Amino acid sequence: MTSKPTEQIAADRDDSGDEGSAEQALTPGRVLDHGRYRLLSQVGADNRCNAQLWRAKDGVLGRDVALTILVGDRSDAEAASNARRTLERAMHASTFNHIGVARVLDVVTQSSNDPDGVLGIVIAEWTHGTDLLDLVAEGPLPPGTAARLLQPLAAAVEAAHHAGLVLGADHPQRIRVTPDGEIRMAFPGPMSQATSSDDVRGLGAALYLLLTGRWALGDAPEGVPVAPTGPDGNLVAPRTLRPTVPLELSTVAVRALGNPDSTGTTGGVRTGAAVLRVLEQHATFEAPSTTGQSAPSESNEVWRREDPKPDETKRKKLVISVGVLAVATLLVVAWIATSLLSVFTDSGGNSPTGEQISASGNHPGGEEPPPPPASPVQITAGTSFNTSGDADAPHRIPNLFDGDVSTYWSTFKYKQQFGPGGISNGSGAVLTLAHPAVLREVLINSPSAGAKVEVRQVNGAPSLEGSKLLGSAVLTGGETAIPLQADSPSEKILVVITQLTPKDGGFESQLNEVKVTGSAA
Repeated sequence: MTSKPTEQIAADRDDSGDEGSAEQALTPGRVLDHGRYRLLSQVGADNRCNAQLWRAKDGVLGRDVALTILVGDRSDAEAASNARRTLERAMHASTFNHIGVARVLDVVTQSSNDPDGVLGIVIAEWTHGTDLLDLVAEGPLPPGTAARLLQPLAAAVEAAHHAGLVLGADHPQRIRVTPDGEIRMAFPGPMSQATSSDDVRGLGAALYLLLTGRWALGDAPEGVPVAPTGPDGNLVAPRTLRPTVPLELSTVAVRALGNPDSTGTTGGVRTGAAVLRVLEQHATFEAPSTTGQSAPSESNEVWRREDPKPDETKRKKLVISVGVLAVATLLVVAWIATSLLSVFTDSGGNSPTGEQISASGNHPGGEEPPPPPASPVQITAGTSFNTSGDADAPHRIPNLFDGDVSTYWSTFKYKQQFGPGGISNGSGAVLTLAHPAVLREVLINSPSAGAKVEVRQVNGAPSLEGSKLLGSAVLTGGETAIPLQADSPSEKILVVITQLTPKDGGFESQLNEVKVTGSAA
């Protein structure tokens, strides 16, 4: 699958005036901004604001970048004013960091060195992967996959709105899918008149596109079918086109777009958080395998539809792991058998040293036998938790127990520290264990020195007030062991950050991996 050819994109635009001369001058190999950025390939165009979307090479830093090039007639006061407003908004967003948005690196105003008709450029980090339209070129995605892929962008929209920013995430060619299977805003630079409502409508349109393969917001790009409307002029719901789409996903897509749903309800979805909650409920994840390798659904090629090929290396690792587990199980069984045998042997008389054993099996001095040995307890699933109700990066929760310290989960960047009077008192994850266990220790790998983490036993709905505190610690850089004081088995635990690490004028923390040890109940 390939992006639309540069020639075809240019053919879709007006080639008259300064804008046309800019179009003709903007070709692969052309350099901009005094020779710093060399154009490599055009990947799209946003005709609403006369913007071309390019992949380019930064000749100074030697890296690929994403260029949003604003073109128009320099003598047109309105066009120049709109371009200035877009550049200002992009500059304000340069301090915003989120996995769902490419970081703005620089903003360049019009230069006499650039071709006529170039009004300004927004430079952002390049997003490797594929075009959003390429993702649905072979047909719509399974609903659970669509929900999972869209979560990072929905979380970014909500975080940006909390920070008073607008992303402009309402055009399909501004959005790309990373090799890790995360949809992100790849070409930032909102239109001068864009609002937060436009971002939410963009989320609805992106979800509608993934579920149906049709575009439902404004003019459809070349080669993409337009979303159909019914006799009443309202948008046809995704569930009507594909009965396998869950009702909640279909409804949130339509209502985020501002259309009545299948029941005729016209109340729109107005926040990214509302969209994100529905996506979380329907996103499909596979629990990590016992070998610590990522599940098949987390493959870099998340949109691949054929069955995965057997991997001999993984098969060998699995055999070795199963063998080690079997040996460990035999050792534990042998230890238990030996302990029971000694109890029954000594219960009818004296111990080998002549010391009397009480009827309870304990020594008269009241000494308890040593507790069963602790061993790793596998984490099989996880869900996000935040006292404010707005989850931080829920799509990254599986990274906490995937066995890979190079992957991570992190909070949003907050302007206030957690605590009374702040936006939240804590953020983290509820982790489900493979079996009930009396927990002894939690080991956390994290670069966020200074963050405070609590580990709590979960019985029922997770909360800070209604759960038992098992242990807490202030993290150091690297691995931090948190001893736990547990007197009853746990099936779920809450690992929650209650104090964030100061960073770049705000507060945020990151956890790479969580490991649990304990003894079987």
